[in-house]
Amino acid sequence: MRQQWLAVAICALGCGAAWGQFDLQESHSTASLRGVDSLGDGIVWASGSGGTVLRTLDGGEHWLPCAIPQDAAKLDFRGVQGFDAKTAVIMSSGTGPLSKVFRTTDGCATWKLVFENPDADGFFDALRKVTGRQMYLLGDPVGGHFALFYSPDQGESWFLADDPGRDAAKGVGAFAASNSSFLAIGNQMFFGAGATATDVAKVYRTRPKCAPGAGDGACSIEWVAVPAPVAAGSTAAGVFSLAGRTTLNMAGKMTTIVVAVGGDYQKTAEAAATAAWSSDGGEHWTASAAGPAGFRSAVVYSSTTGKWLAAGPSGVDISSDDGKHWKPVAGDTATGWNALSLPFAVGSKGQIGKLRDGVLK
Repeated sequence: MRQQWLAVAICALGCGAAWGQFDLQESHSTASLRGVDSLGDGIVWASGSGGTVLRTLDGGEHWLPCAIPQDAAKLDFRGVQGFDAKTAVIMSSGTGPLSKVFRTTDGCATWKLVFENPDADGFFDALRKVTGRQMYLLGDPVGGHFALFYSPDQGESWFLADDPGRDAAKGVGAFAASNSSFLAIGNQMFFGAGATATDVAKVYRTRPKCAPGAGDGACSIEWVAVPAPVAAGSTAAGVFSLAGRTTLNMAGKMTTIVVAVGGDYQKTAEAAATAAWSSDGGEHWTASAAGPAGFRSAVVYSSTTGKWLAAGPSGVDISSDDGKHWKPVAGDTATGWNALSLPFAVGSKGQIGKLRDGVLK
């Protein structure tokens, strides 16, 4: 779904300026940035409107513009996933042929068109790598089912993923706000969906589908839609972003904890029903007792600190208890964010920030 909100101008803030708990970086861009992927070792990819793709190899000291893919100057690149300093895949969002996937293997000097939306009414929402080679691509429903595509080779080739259970009511869609509505964690995958005037928001989760008497090797997967207590009542509301972590209990059984954030993007300051959490792999969801202080389009988990960070146009919040309670980041006044990939955040008008050391401790 297309998402639009007021941009926050930062042109008065110079290179290296600080805003709340973020150190702002000079992107040399005025694009609305919605995709970011931090790979470590200083390598970060970012993407946005107007065919924009950016890359840094030194942790944001210098952001360099990438070549614009052929005939893509007007495309809105809502998602980017990097594999290394030279290899990355980008996704544009738009109706039908405006949804495309490009790939580079030479540090974004050139791009190859590798996939185009096969459905005239389709709309790509999220592009995610799930292993070192495998990727998934989520799109709005076509013919009553969420569109889902799979790549086994770092985005070079794409195939239809026709696993059952992706049914959707009329008017329901996902959100291309931060490229984080799709999640792969542990042995499960998830994606968040919006609501309608009559339907609640949902999180779709995978579970094994095994024939009677079949061994583990004969099992496939199916998707199950689970209601989530996040804002509803409008197609502008629902689950915008998911993040997760896994734990092992004393018996060695793995548990997946998932956190969802969202709200209504037309009511960015509305604090009601902006987050929910699940401690059983998405089977059951509970509304956060104290949610983020407004609509949030992105959430991430820090494995080094055990904290969660949520960001959106009106601010940034932190949780220390797996999403049950949230509070604004102390001393932070930063606004205008769209997407997160720690320690980076990107947003409107080319805004890129690097979270200061110690904020999540």
